[in-house]
Amino acid sequence: MTTQGPDDPTPWAEAMQAAALLAIDPAGLGGASLRAMPGPVRDAWLALLRGLLPAGTPWRRVPLAVGDSRLLGGLDLTATLQSGRPVAERGLLAEADGGVLVLAMAERVTANTAAHLAMALDTGEAIAERDGLALRAPARLAVVALDEGLAPEEAPPAALLERLAFRLDLHAIAPREAEGEAPDVAAARARLPAVTAGDDILVALCGTALALGIGTLRAPVLALRAARAAAALAGRDAVTEDDAALAARLVLGPRALVLPAEAPAEEPGSEAEQPAPEPPPDPGEEDDLPDPQALQDMILAAAAAAVPAHLLDGLKLGEAARSRTPGKAGAQKASPRRGRPIGVRAGEPRGGARLALVETLRAAAPWQRLRRRSAAPIAARPGEDMPRRIEIRPGEDTPRRIEIRREDLRIRRFRQRSETATIFAVDASGSAALHRLGEAKGAVELLLADCYVRRDKVALLAFRGTGAELLLPPTSSLVRAKRSLAGLPGGGGTPVAAALDAALALADAVRRKGQTPLLVMLTDGRANVARDGAGGRARAEAEALEAARALRAARVACVLVDVSPRPAEAGRRLAAEMGAKYLALPYADAATLSRAVKAEAA
Repeated sequence: MTTQGPDDPTPWAEAMQAAALLAIDPAGLGGASLRAMPGPVRDAWLALLRGLLPAGTPWRRVPLAVGDSRLLGGLDLTATLQSGRPVAERGLLAEADGGVLVLAMAERVTANTAAHLAMALDTGEAIAERDGLALRAPARLAVVALDEGLAPEEAPPAALLERLAFRLDLHAIAPREAEGEAPDVAAARARLPAVTAGDDILVALCGTALALGIGTLRAPVLALRAARAAAALAGRDAVTEDDAALAARLVLGPRALVLPAEAPAEEPGSEAEQPAPEPPPDPGEEDDLPDPQALQDMILAAAAAAVPAHLLDGLKLGEAARSRTPGKAGAQKASPRRGRPIGVRAGEPRGGARLALVETLRAAAPWQRLRRRSAAPIAARPGEDMPRRIEIRPGEDTPRRIEIRREDLRIRRFRQRSETATIFAVDASGSAALHRLGEAKGAVELLLADCYVRRDKVALLAFRGTGAELLLPPTSSLVRAKRSLAGLPGGGGTPVAAALDAALALADAVRRKGQTPLLVMLTDGRANVARDGAGGRARAEAEALEAARALRAARVACVLVDVSPRPAEAGRRLAAEMGAKYLALPYADAATLSRAVKAEAA
């Protein structure tokens, strides 16, 4: 959270205010993202919210690996097998209707689960069409997403965050600070439907969201609902400036994408150029309404004070600074036995694939009554290692059997994220090579320091004279990298085409190992040596652009860092042909280069 002034509420006080507003209008506000590790502070906030809700309010927890059938509802397998006919069961969304759904480890939730939660928040219904059933159940609820991410880029899916009114960070709160008297929200909950908000409040909230770079209308809508809940909590029937400021601080401030621009200072002597003041209104007219611009400025100042400190640092590097780091941007690939579960599909358990027994039984259960009337089991065809129909007896004391056919078989699907191998291609030519090599050495060492956590690898290519040389094969060894970087030579011509060819060959080798290549090229883009080592700028530039197009055709992720003192068109043109992100850092040090590569390559 931001640094608190003497009159500003403490982080825990704001967290208590958010819990109170959420308890007043859970379905309207959507919920909250709670960024905190498991501990007494998080438990205290959850206990506070649950205590503010009416007695008997549904409170359900969603595990990380929840399936669609448990979340949305579907076939009750046990009841279906016992009765011999399809029996539906309610899902967690329907069970939490009118209450709160607590989402565990929200930063790791799948896009599929996030989409189902987002649809329920939008429509107020849980819709499921699966297992031969079509189910619709009311699901007006709030979601509390427990975010246990350590890095800023580890966050719940954006589609889910957009629909939650509050984003609370409890990391800076000590356990001894997590105490206070809970407000009485019962009367506010009854007063809420009668609370009104003027057009000036709505205009000011929309203007504040626009000034903070928030491009969605959901944010000011949620802020307006929070302002109405704040007014109801204060015992008012209309939203005031203080209510709007509180809503902007809690809802809009944590969503800020840009810093609000400061108004230009008035020059001395400009009073004469100002228009004449309007005559005072009649005594019978309303003269106590705030100026619309002054109201928006006040609400904007309140929202700007709540911008998180880590976001201010990220804004200096742009929007990409809040995306994933290179080590976590590896391509995802399917795996038959290991990785993150992503559901099931129809198929036979061959080639190491795992049989999904429960899903197989679920697919077979609705057809048992019809299958019992059919003939005996069909034997395997010639060349088949499995009959097309299988019978399973539940036990010796009952004649009931479960008949499973080939089309019922389901296998589990997994997805792995491959390692990322960052290939540094460093231009070691020219008189300024020592400066560029120093930056590259420092950047590689900084990236290697995090390899043990992100599980990525780093390689180093140097090109000068008539060709390119692989100085450091893909490795995560910091000691080996430092030894290779220590003797990196410099000077000579600029064989850009040879460097791109070598980078493409290394990227192909990386891919064959199941890794994801990422090319970071440090050069000014001014090629003057052709592939065969001959001079000639025109031919060298043409071959460099041809090699760049080959990289783009191979779909290798690239970042071109223009290290020339004055970035020119050559670097931009080469980056465009490579399909690379262009970054001009003529005077960057190693730390700045490392941060920029992480931000641009994610």
